[in-house]
Amino acid sequence: MTASDEKRRHPRVGFSTRILVVLSEEGRQVELEGSSKDLSLRGVFVNTDRQFDKGTPCSVKIYLSGGIEEVELLLEGTLVRQTEKGIGVVFDSMDVDTYAHLKNIVMYNSADDSA
Repeated sequence: MTASDEKRRHPRVGFSTRILVVLSEEGRQVELEGSSKDLSLRGVFVNTDRQFDKGTPCSVKIYLSGGIEEVELLLEGTLVRQTEKGIGVVFDSMDVDTYAHLKNIVMYNSADDSA
């Protein structure tokens, strides 16, 4: 499967929100705070200037605000892309509620993109 196949199955939408990525670097836990550039049901791109190895497992916390109270989505993932502008993380696992939130975010923001 190519990257373009993955994008077709899981459309990305521009979505900026606060993100916390927790990963291991040289045997210690590193917390990386940033903001998302885009998001899909399968992954997220996080704006950061930090460099990490591809294949590094991580935990991702996505903070959603704008409602009555802030919602935190917790996902497990793997770093799959590194550029000078940030890191791409593919989601490996999430609970049903998190999936429902992501699905709504993608659907809502896809509607905005086509308007």
